[in-house]
Amino acid sequence: MAYLPLSYGRVFLCFYKFNDTDDTRRSNPIMKKSSLFALLLVLFVSACTSQLSPAPAGGKITLEDALGRSVMLSAPAQKIISLAPSNTEILYALGAGGQVVARDDYSNYPAEAQNLPSLGDTMGTLSFEQITNLQPDLVLATPLTSPEQVKSIEDLGTTIFVLPNPITLPDLYDNLNTVGVLTGRENEAKTLVNSLKDRVAIVEKKLTGLEEKPLVFYELDGTDPAKPWTAGPGTFVDYLIQQAGGINLGAKLSGEWVQISQEELILQDPDIILLGDALYGGVTAQQVAARPGWAQINAVKNGRVLPINDDLVSRPGPRMVDGLEELAKILHPEVFK
Repeated sequence: MAYLPLSYGRVFLCFYKFNDTDDTRRSNPIMKKSSLFALLLVLFVSACTSQLSPAPAGGKITLEDALGRSVMLSAPAQKIISLAPSNTEILYALGAGGQVVARDDYSNYPAEAQNLPSLGDTMGTLSFEQITNLQPDLVLATPLTSPEQVKSIEDLGTTIFVLPNPITLPDLYDNLNTVGVLTGRENEAKTLVNSLKDRVAIVEKKLTGLEEKPLVFYELDGTDPAKPWTAGPGTFVDYLIQQAGGINLGAKLSGEWVQISQEELILQDPDIILLGDALYGGVTAQQVAARPGWAQINAVKNGRVLPINDDLVSRPGPRMVDGLEELAKILHPEVFK
């Protein structure tokens, strides 16, 4: 195919802490009766606290990854290689960008990530020599990293963690917290997750009570306009369209990333066509309108063929919430004036 999308979801085409503060002890009236008794009591409480407290920050970490492997770090990773755009975006969003020493070819956001050395493509060739030279504490991968590449990295004696592929926003929140633990950024992860949840709640509130849901065709690749690619059921594109108050036309198809015939598309007659191939493929509404037979589709007739930044909805990182907000505004402009 001529068009190879770069987004993660479409690359197939190419803990509560125990605290016992000194202030609490000083305010205890029993401790004020005797300095000796106070000292003994403090020592006793201190001993109990040391047994109940979790390992101090920076201690050993053991987590299970997407492959069911138990991955251990002796301390939060300080030299990290990211092998997916979504992972790179998560790391920078958590404030761990300074801990990233290299990336994959497709990691282009945020802009400063492009200053990092690139190691290749997980769907193609990776430079294992560079990985060895960089001596990372952690390689952060995704299920798109091939089993052969995972094993090759393990054989280098390098720790690799495969982050699960989220399908829902709660899945994304779990990933953010996981990376927070791996990088020693737990507090930043909690803050980010809470912020994202607040933004999602605002969208949900605005959409409450809306009964009309437009039928949406999300075009991933229209290189062959007779059989364009779209997002099927069980994908985060499908999930976000539903969360934004729409109906994904592709949800009726079989498979996560599938082609639909032009005849079937015209028959389904979507209200809105979103061009996920506008960013990297350069597809425009004018080109879509000029495709044979497409002029009779409602979305084309009503001028509702719109470009969208596919990275916001295809990359399972924090910008998925940006994607939700963007989709909601497109599908229901009357609510987001």
